[in-house]
Amino acid sequence: MQTWFITGASGGLASRITRRLLDRGDRVAATVRKPGVLDDLQAQYGSGLWQANLDLTNPQQIAEVVERAFSELGTIDVFVNNAAYGLYGAVEEASDRQIEHQFMTNVLGSLRAARAVLPFFRKQGGGHIVQISSMAGYYSIPGMGLYCSSKWAVEGAFEALAKEVAPFNIKTTMVEPGGIRTNFITSNAVFGERMDEYRDTEAGRFVSLMKGELPGIDMGMFNQMVVGDPDKMAQQIIRRVDQGEGPIRMALGSDAYEQIRAALLDRLAALEAQKELAYSTDSVDVVKQF
Repeated sequence: MQTWFITGASGGLASRITRRLLDRGDRVAATVRKPGVLDDLQAQYGSGLWQANLDLTNPQQIAEVVERAFSELGTIDVFVNNAAYGLYGAVEEASDRQIEHQFMTNVLGSLRAARAVLPFFRKQGGGHIVQISSMAGYYSIPGMGLYCSSKWAVEGAFEALAKEVAPFNIKTTMVEPGGIRTNFITSNAVFGERMDEYRDTEAGRFVSLMKGELPGIDMGMFNQMVVGDPDKMAQQIIRRVDQGEGPIRMALGSDAYEQIRAALLDRLAALEAQKELAYSTDSVDVVKQF
């Protein structure tokens, strides 16, 4: 039996992970923003489920909840940094407050939670961090720039963190799912204040799609266009942790594979085309290698 700590455990991918773990007899420390949403699971699994309310924009609360979880449960083997949400619209359309809250949750919240866990993992001799990222950590498109940028930040920070904590027997896995058939968009999405200037642009059309406003396409049809099965993804995440080894990054979903691959190939091609330019700006005493 292992003990897992999961943020944002009440919905989407995290809820599937939570139920699978409880079904197999693991113990789950689950944090949620709304009290009572896991009461049915609590009644079913009893002491196997430990609950706490947690707002990732509250640094003091993060530290307190993590400390209480380790104090009351003893050992926590796996920390799943899941809680996040999407902010959609052209970059200009979002308010300062919306942008700040997006980064407070998706980036600073994830970092603060991981940093709060690390001293306990070191003290107990190891652990496993599972950071839920996204295929959006590799590219950015009109209408998703702010959400994508939050995932780019997560990717950069946790790649370094993984290497920093490896000497302490702390493993790190960044999960990069594509679209998932969950309520991530319908229940968690936030949109900027729409501007007429962008309505007929790529950004505006993307927002209309996300809001179910395009003629002939409703959210039911949109969800059918999403390929990711949350139960299969949950199973693979648990399997990776059970195996204990694997690449730092874990792409889930055929769309994630295709989008990430295309983004990397495009970026590499653009870089190769600039090789001569890049080398031409070296200092004169540098020996050229090409």
